Amino acid sequence: MDALAKKSKKQQSGGTPATVALTAAGTAYTLHAYEHDPASASYGEEAAEALGVSPDRVFKTLVADVDGELTVAVVPVAGSLDLKALAAAVGGKRAAMADPAAAERTTGYVRGGISPLGQRKRLRTVLDASAESHPTICVSAGRRGLEVELSPKDLATITSATLALIGRAS
Repeated sequence: MDALAKKSKKQQSGGTPATVALTAAGTAYTLHAYEHDPASASYGEEAAEALGVSPDRVFKTLVADVDGELTVAVVPVAGSLDLKALAAAVGGKRAAMADPAAAERTTGYVRGGISPLGQRKRLRTVLDASAESHPTICVSAGRRGLEVELSPKDLATITSATLALIGRAS
């Protein structure tokens, strides 16, 4: 079977690199699919609404450049990323949002579907400490319209994430 056929079969089963990584690690998770609206202004808020989950339990995956190194920040969709706090969390001096093309190329995911799990190149990850106040959180499962729900502790473990207050309330 050629690579395209394998990919198609994998996509039909709902598998993404994120779910493959979770399964390989033996991590418990629940997959939530919803119909993605391409006109939606915010992927994360769309996911929270579609799943009927509070926006402070749905986390967005952002890629930033901290002193020349791409770094993943996982923060609640109900707020925004504090770039200074992210830089401090990883011992850096300056952070800025990464070029979207570089984020897609490095992670292997498209914008709006970037998952902190199963990335093409494993990046340093920082999970907002507010995640610990929830038994489970939702993050992108690797494509628009697909979220994975898991414990914040499991997410931190599988991504080797640092926990820090990097989110800012809106």
